[in-house]
Amino acid sequence: MAVLCTSCSKDDYKLGSEIDPFLRFNFLVKSDNTPLEYPTVNGSLVPQSNYVNTSVKTLKVPVALTTRNVKNTVTANFSAVSSTGDNESFTVNPVNQLTFQGTQLTDTIAVSFDKRWSANQSINLKLETVSDPEIHIGNLNTQYPNDTFTIDLTSITTNYTFPVNQLVVKGVVGETVDFKVNFPNGFFPSEIENAQIFKFQNGFEYSLTHDDFGDNRSSITYHLTLLEDIQNDDARYESKITLINIPNYNATGNLTLTVVKPIKSPRDIQAYPASKFTDPTNAFYLTYGEHWFSVNNACSWQTFNALTFPIAVTKDHENAILYSDKGTANPNDDVYYDAFKIGFNVATGTNTVNSFGLKRWFSNESNSAAISPGFNITSALEFFPANGNSKTQGTVLVIPQDLTIGSSATNTYQIAISGEGTYKEISNGLYEISFELKLTNDKLFGGTVSTQYRMYNNRVYTKPTPLSISCPKEVTL
Repeated sequence: MAVLCTSCSKDDYKLGSEIDPFLRFNFLVKSDNTPLEYPTVNGSLVPQSNYVNTSVKTLKVPVALTTRNVKNTVTANFSAVSSTGDNESFTVNPVNQLTFQGTQLTDTIAVSFDKRWSANQSINLKLETVSDPEIHIGNLNTQYPNDTFTIDLTSITTNYTFPVNQLVVKGVVGETVDFKVNFPNGFFPSEIENAQIFKFQNGFEYSLTHDDFGDNRSSITYHLTLLEDIQNDDARYESKITLINIPNYNATGNLTLTVVKPIKSPRDIQAYPASKFTDPTNAFYLTYGEHWFSVNNACSWQTFNALTFPIAVTKDHENAILYSDKGTANPNDDVYYDAFKIGFNVATGTNTVNSFGLKRWFSNESNSAAISPGFNITSALEFFPANGNSKTQGTVLVIPQDLTIGSSATNTYQIAISGEGTYKEISNGLYEISFELKLTNDKLFGGTVSTQYRMYNNRVYTKPTPLSISCPKEVTL
């Protein structure tokens, strides 16, 4: 049977012998339009000859040599030219030469961006020469040679966010805790190094430093060091660090980081109240709730539920209780949880759960964690057993924090939550948490609003008795 190759050039195949070695750009793009970085491979992706870049992170462009082996070191020269003639807005590494030797048949051109570019600029990379004359530059066909690669630079949006919204400190002078500011689309150090990106509401004195920017353009690590002793067990100390908008950078997602030294009560971890409301073996474990809310202009108990999880801690955490040693004698794989805290989150993915039934409070909320991360309250409730050691009852605290909830990326709100109540075993194995939840935002609520909540560790419970108090109504974000 004859085989006809209508789209191939005469150089595509050498029948009866090994294919000629060739050198070409091997830039692959995933389905979400982000580059697949070497050494990750995916045989189903086709090398691209250009890429529309909207990020200021370093872009890595692989160049591959196709051959069975390399007996001697092979070098290849390339050029990098801007379409606008501005070659100072970016840096390439290596400058103009690639190296291939032994089994290393891929080298990478790293293109980093040193300043904000003008729209519609492009960077053109071209393979110019190769040290071995037997190696062909470009694919062995004329349709997709891949001997050039173009990076099209379009308008960019740079923003930042806190990956977490709370830090807990012990309160010892000189204590240092670290936190990050994430830049999902990268940043230019020259635009950030002297900028004031925070505003502060401080309840204690501390200093703030950060790591060198280096080559990592995805985040900045900050170090907060306490300058005073704040160990009064009967007092709560709290400072807030809030991201603000600056030219070219917008604060999104979690805007406020609360640094807190909580009230310290003596508690026996063996009481382990968090275990009554979590099941680490079940990623889809639910707690069930009711809140007193207005529906059709009438107050009534409204149901909700949320995936509920324990909070993992290290062995040396003051509230750590051993959950599992994984059946080994190695202590390094032991699993510890906070005996007194639980939180709400998704099992996987980028959506949100309905912590405290908060989605009923709003009419047009976004369910995306990128816009409304506040619906996933990963550290939500803290328990204080009666007498420090009761296994059946005690008080509960809604962990004070600011939640970010919005209808779109350009329309989000910071909502402070707090509250307190009690918990107890109301029948064999059935626990009820009874508490008031307060929400504060001047624009949405005109200040602080609150309502009553009941939560249960089982879906079978008696509906709470109706209350004779007012209740909040749904608001539009």
